Amino acid sequence: MRSVSMPSAAGSGLEPGFRGVICASFGVTGDTAGHDTGDRPRHDLRFVSANPEALADLRSVLGCSHVGVRLVLAGPPADIRAAAAAAAECGLLEEEMTLLCDEAGPRVVYCPHCRARTTVGAAGTEAECSGCATTLFIADHFSRRMGAYLGYSAHVEEAS
Repeated sequence: MRSVSMPSAAGSGLEPGFRGVICASFGVTGDTAGHDTGDRPRHDLRFVSANPEALADLRSVLGCSHVGVRLVLAGPPADIRAAAAAAAECGLLEEEMTLLCDEAGPRVVYCPHCRARTTVGAAGTEAECSGCATTLFIADHFSRRMGAYLGYSAHVEEAS
């Protein structure tokens, strides 16, 4: 699982070759405390949000693990989806991750017009793109690779 380009997890408290369950929680509502890992070793991580530093720390911890590790992510959709995308970049498969989503949290929407990501409320609503100011309809379609919901021009049919 570890590639040459991945940083080591020095100072993470994780033993090299870890094969247990890594439980990462985000925000104030994200909590993995109740997640049962059985008899497998557990390593807990706590982040305020899935900012670049937190994702770098997660990548570092995953770089110290071996095949067989499992990842549990808990918190707002935008944070756990970004963390899941970072974990996938590190080689984890969808089957190796458990996402405990707080559906009340914000979502990230991808604008196909300018490629910007905008944080919004729930799916099925409209929002203004932070990059090009297009009014986007927020679809239920989620891209695991991009870690965002798809937005599309809300009034495109009216313009034609």
